[in-house]
Amino acid sequence: MNLSDFRRTLLVATTFATSAPLLADDAGPGDYLAEGILVVGQRDGYATDDGSSGTKTPTPLIDVPQTVSTITEDQIDDQAITQLADALRYVPGVSLSTGEGHRDAIYIRGQSSTADFYLDGLRDDAQYYRPLYNVDRVEVLKGANALIFGRGGGGGVINRVSKVADPLHPALTLDGGIDSFGAFSIALDANQPLTNGVGARINAIYEDIDNSRDFMSGRFIGISPTVTAELSERTRVSAFYTYDDDERTTDRGVPSLSGAPLTGFDRTFFGDPDFNRSTNVAHIARLRLDHEFTDSLSANLTGQFADYDKFYANVTPSSTDGTTVTLGGYSSRTDRRNWIGQGNLVWTAQTGPVGHTVLAGFEAGDQETIADRGEVGFGGGLRTVTVPLARRLALPAVTDAEISRRTSSDLTFVSGYLQDQVAIGQHLQLIAGVRYDEFTLDTVNLLNGQALSRTDRKWSPRLGVVVKPMQTLSLYASYATSFLPQSGDQFTTLDANTANLEPEKFRNLELGAKWAIHRNLFATASVFQLDRTNTRAADPANPGLVVLTGEARVSGFEASIAGRLARNWQVTAGYTYLDGEIRSDTSAAPAGRRLQQLPRHQASAWTRYDVTSTFGVGLGAIYQGKQFASISNAVTLPDWVRFDAAAFWDVGPRLALQVNVENLFDADYFSSAHGDNNIAPGEPLSVRFGVRLKL
Repeated sequence: MNLSDFRRTLLVATTFATSAPLLADDAGPGDYLAEGILVVGQRDGYATDDGSSGTKTPTPLIDVPQTVSTITEDQIDDQAITQLADALRYVPGVSLSTGEGHRDAIYIRGQSSTADFYLDGLRDDAQYYRPLYNVDRVEVLKGANALIFGRGGGGGVINRVSKVADPLHPALTLDGGIDSFGAFSIALDANQPLTNGVGARINAIYEDIDNSRDFMSGRFIGISPTVTAELSERTRVSAFYTYDDDERTTDRGVPSLSGAPLTGFDRTFFGDPDFNRSTNVAHIARLRLDHEFTDSLSANLTGQFADYDKFYANVTPSSTDGTTVTLGGYSSRTDRRNWIGQGNLVWTAQTGPVGHTVLAGFEAGDQETIADRGEVGFGGGLRTVTVPLARRLALPAVTDAEISRRTSSDLTFVSGYLQDQVAIGQHLQLIAGVRYDEFTLDTVNLLNGQALSRTDRKWSPRLGVVVKPMQTLSLYASYATSFLPQSGDQFTTLDANTANLEPEKFRNLELGAKWAIHRNLFATASVFQLDRTNTRAADPANPGLVVLTGEARVSGFEASIAGRLARNWQVTAGYTYLDGEIRSDTSAAPAGRRLQQLPRHQASAWTRYDVTSTFGVGLGAIYQGKQFASISNAVTLPDWVRFDAAAFWDVGPRLALQVNVENLFDADYFSSAHGDNNIAPGEPLSVRFGVRLKL
C-alpha cells in the first residue's frame, strides 16, 4: 500500500473513529480491518492518529510537521469535564487567562487570544465559554500556520471536532452528575438511523453552575442536533445545528498586594452580585458536502452561519492597600453574525516513487458586529469607589452611568490556498504551500459618526520536511507564518493609528520527532522559536507617532505521550519549557521584560488504570511554574501543583458510576489572571458524583 492509498484509507476509517492504529497484532473487541489497516472503535483511549486538521487532507498525525495535542472523548469523560478551559489545563504549552470573567481566553506559546477557536475547522471567534457536551475531541495545533487557519493563531489554535450522526447503529446515553458545591448537570446523547444511509443524533445538556466563590451561580442549556446522509458510496451530506444559552455570575477574582495575589480572601466576591452578570445565546448552523469524484480526487464544501448575542456587566477590583479595596466597573454588549464558506479539493497521484497529495481551497466570509461599552456609577455617580476589605464587601448602589463606546463593524475576507504534500519513496516527505488573504475591515463610531476602513493583502507560506527512518518514527522541520491586523482579534473598531498600520507578523520555526510506539501509544517532542514582529511602539524621534518596531520572541521545548501503556492502562502526560521576552520596545513594555502568563515550566499527567473489567481508578497532576500576571512584570503568580483523582465502576453493561476529586490535597493556588488585579483563586477540594446509563 503506498502513502496516498494509506491516507485515503485513514480518511474513511476515521470518519466515525477517534484513532487509526498502526499495528494489527493488538486488536481488541470492536476493532476491524480496512484494507489491511486496523481500525479502532469510536471510544478507544487517549491517543489518535488523525492529523487531518493540520493539513485539510487525510494525513496521519505522524506525518504532520507540527506539534498537535489532542484531548479525546474518553479523556473528557474520565475527567468529567464540561467546559473547554478545564480540558486545556492538561495541555502542555497552554496557559489560561481569567478572560474578564466571562469568556474563554488562552495563551499558546506565550501568545494571547480570545478568537483563535475553531469548530470543525471553521472559525468560532466570539467571546464566550465553549461547552464540550457535543464534542468528540479537542485539538490544540501549536505554532503559527495561516495557510490552514488564516489570520491570527500566532501561537496556535484550538479546534473542537463535533460528534456526528452514525447511520448504522442506534444508541442512547444519559449522563448525570452533582458535585460538593451543589452544581449539577444532566446530559443526553441519542443516535438513531433513519433510513438507509441516513442517521440523526442529538446531544443536549442542562448544567447548573456553582463553585466555592461567594455569590457564584448560573446555568447553561445546550442542544445540538446533527444529521448525516450517505447519498451514495461517494457522496455524504452532514447538517449541524447548535443552540447554546449561558447565564452566570461575572467573577473577576481578587486584586494584588505587594507584588502578589491578595491572600485570605479566596471566597470574597469583589463585585456586586446583582450587577455582575454575563449572558450569551449562540446559534451555529453548518452544512457540509463531501464527494469523491474518483479514488484519487475528492472535494468538500461547507457553509456556516453563527449568531452570538453576548452581554456582560461587572464591578471589578483595581487595587488594594490591605485595608481597603478600590473598584470600578463597566458593561458590554456584542451582537455578532458570521457567514463563512469554505471549499477544498484534494487530489492524490503517484508518479513512480513520488507521491503527491495536493490541496487547493478557498475561504470567504462576512462578519457583522455591533458592540458597545457602558460605564458604571456608584452612589452619586462616582466612577470608582473605595470600601473596607471584608468577607462581604459593602458597596453603594451600582448603576449604568453612560455609554462610552458604540461601534458597528463589517469584516469581509476572501482567501485562496494551495498546498502539496510530496512523498519521495518511503522515507522522505515534503510539504509546501501558500495562502493569500484579502481582509477588509470597515468600522463606524456610532457615537460621533466617524467611519474608518482598512484592507490588508497578505501571503502566508508554509514549508515542512518529514524524514521517516521507519514507518512508526518521523523527524520533521517546519517553517510557517501568520498575521494579525492591528485592530486586534475581535475586529470591533479602528482608530486613526490602527487604520494606517500593517498587521503584526508571526513566524514559527520548529524541529520535532513523533513516534508511534505501538498502535495506540503516541509520543512527540519538539523545539521551537516563535517571533512576533510589527508590534506597535512609540517613535523614539517623535513619541506622538506610532511605528512598527516592537518585537518579541518565545523559544521552548515540549514533550508528550498519550495512549495505552497496557490494555488496561491509559496515560496522557506532557512537559513544556518556555522562555519569552520583549526584544524591542513596544507600546506595552520596554525590551527585556518577560512575556505575561508565560510559566517557564509546565507539566501535567493523567492516567487511568482498570483494576478489573468493571472497576478502574484515575490519578492526575498539574504543575505550573511561577509567572507574571501582566506585561508590567509587577505581580507574580506563585508556582503551584494540583492533584486530581477518580474512580470508575461499571455496575452492569448499561450502568456506570463515577467519582472525580479535583484538588485532592486541597492546595491553595492562583490558576489564572487578567492583568495585575483580576486574579482567579484555584478551586479547593471538590468531589463530583456521576452516573451514566446506556439504553
